[in-house]
Amino acid sequence: MLINLVTSSVGIEQFDVNAFSEFLLGKLGQRLAGFQHTINDNVADRAKIENGQWRLVYGKPVVIEKLLGLSFEISMESFFQTNPKSAEKLYSKALSYVFEEPVPEGSAVMDLFCGTGTIGQILSSQRPDVEVIGVDIVAEAIEDAVRNAQRNNIEKVKFFAADVGKFLKEHPEYLGKIATVILDPPRAGIAPKTLQKTIDLGAENIVYISCNPSTQARDADTLRSAGYELQKLSFVDQFPHTGHIESIAKFKKVSK
Repeated sequence: MLINLVTSSVGIEQFDVNAFSEFLLGKLGQRLAGFQHTINDNVADRAKIENGQWRLVYGKPVVIEKLLGLSFEISMESFFQTNPKSAEKLYSKALSYVFEEPVPEGSAVMDLFCGTGTIGQILSSQRPDVEVIGVDIVAEAIEDAVRNAQRNNIEKVKFFAADVGKFLKEHPEYLGKIATVILDPPRAGIAPKTLQKTIDLGAENIVYISCNPSTQARDADTLRSAGYELQKLSFVDQFPHTGHIESIAKFKKVSK
């Protein structure tokens, strides 16, 4: 486990962070890989780590997780699936949808909202002949992705730290050269302009992974209007004992 304690600076002189670290270590023992303390005085509905000043109090700032034979280094700022065993099922199903279709020579697979690059690297490990392009707005996640690719000896994956919408606008060279797009956006789904730019890529197939089927359904309606037909739909119970479900949809282009 990595633990990040976020506090304001108010009354900080009364807080013994080292004693708190010892308390955590006494409770968790070897389960505690690292503990960091962030001071963030911003007023918001959530604590964004990158807006505060943080220091490592104990251990390491990363943990290593294994998925489908590959190792992934995860930092506090980067996104990673919380349930590794279910994540293996999730990614295996999504990649089975990707592999159903041939990737023509000179084409590539684009992994948008790629986080630490898990699905793109798993794809590349199973199909080393296919070029993969991963894009995510969180620079720390992309730094993790690059290190993970080196750790796993994955060579045909390119990672870009950029807003997905801006990236698609600034890289017109990929228009018409993407065979399949893999989407794994946040709970809010995909911004309409970004989704339109994704459609403009002209990919034959879109595999859309979602932790929020309601926003996926909204985006699916847009894809259908753009000529993409929903061919397959699967669910993975990534969050047991909750009302949430992970949804995987495969769309195929049937008209322009």
